[in-house]
Amino acid sequence: MSAPRLDWQAGPGDPLRGELSVPGDKSVSHRAVMLGALAEGSSEVQGFLEGEDTQATAAIFARLGVRIEAPSASRRIVHGVGLHGLGAASEPLDCGNAGTGMRLLAGLLAGQAFDSVLVGDQSLSRRPMGRVITPLQAMGAVIEAGEGGLPPLRIHGNKVLQAIDFKSPVASAQVKSAVLLAGLYARGSTRVVEPHPTRDYTERMLAAFGWPVRFSPGEARLEGGHRLRATQVVVPADFSSAAFFLVAASVVPGSDLCLRRVGMNPRRTGLLDALRMMGADITAESSGEQGGEPVADLRVRHARLRGIDVPEALVPDMIDEFPALFVAAALAEGITRVSGAAELRVKESDRIAVMAKALQALGADIAETPDGAVIRGGRLRGGEADSHGDHRIAMALAVAAQRADGEVRIRDCANVATSFPGFEALARGAGLGLQVCAGVG
Repeated sequence: MSAPRLDWQAGPGDPLRGELSVPGDKSVSHRAVMLGALAEGSSEVQGFLEGEDTQATAAIFARLGVRIEAPSASRRIVHGVGLHGLGAASEPLDCGNAGTGMRLLAGLLAGQAFDSVLVGDQSLSRRPMGRVITPLQAMGAVIEAGEGGLPPLRIHGNKVLQAIDFKSPVASAQVKSAVLLAGLYARGSTRVVEPHPTRDYTERMLAAFGWPVRFSPGEARLEGGHRLRATQVVVPADFSSAAFFLVAASVVPGSDLCLRRVGMNPRRTGLLDALRMMGADITAESSGEQGGEPVADLRVRHARLRGIDVPEALVPDMIDEFPALFVAAALAEGITRVSGAAELRVKESDRIAVMAKALQALGADIAETPDGAVIRGGRLRGGEADSHGDHRIAMALAVAAQRADGEVRIRDCANVATSFPGFEALARGAGLGLQVCAGVG
């Protein structure tokens, strides 16, 4: 008998108007719990994302002996045990769907005195971990994985780690972060150089917790042997979650929407640059800083978008936002070309293939390339599209449906809860036509 599955029915709604606050940044939430657990003293995290991914990370540290309180929604008190205070778990540590959680934990756990096993759900178990395992092994870590470098990961503890000078072959903040977290436990100075600059959340968070770290775009360096000190972290609103509303308000006529206190880390906002190149009317207001991260209110009004050749330099800074960009391109005038984005093929799904097939099912003119796509903008029709359990693709298709000629059935949407709990209600409140309905898998 097939298991129940969550589908959405989406279609044209109303213009998006008013103010909206999206949940806290997932990347910052992960790191706040991790470093709070390794710090000396109690850290308060405000704006913590109440998503399945981040809750899985918090649950793992509870299993490792860290007391974490949740006095109210989106708030955590993490009672740190110090750099060497974690204890062994009796069972495998379940990362759920969180690729960020698994890859960062691999680095962090490589320096512990005990063995650990990291497992994930069906989707995460298909995601390659070799790119993280290779540099960690060069530092002296002993990590075993399944065939092809797939989870589960068996990490052997009580190993002496040695700092390395690592030139990463891929532009990946997760790889960089895993090496830096292992570097906390390593002898000497650990340095990571990237082919293109990636998000610097780990570096900023380490500095906020008092660890000496030097970083600039494309390079980060730290030495082992220091301490993390408890602090207060205020998590900004997640830019990746805001991205769907930036595109929706851009393509739905009559929209005028303000997204409050959105994280504006320059290594995260490539989509904003791309949308503005396409003609989007988006302004940043009330800029400031929150939890060590730049934030701003983003006001977005409907505009006529045109196709562009997306600069490859922007790709690392928008890698999670491509499903939303593909929708904007499908509704723009002219042709949009994406290249240099092969990383999309190893995300929660092969996002190039899945987005291409889903948009083609709705009448879009889109052709895959090995590292991107060519999208000719036009009209979309109603129909059925499958997200393949990828949360960002499900939300992107909900946005696409707002400009379709008929209703769109979006299959397999339950995983949206991993990054954006409450998306359906917030989207409806903003004006999107969206309903939840039972699906059969």
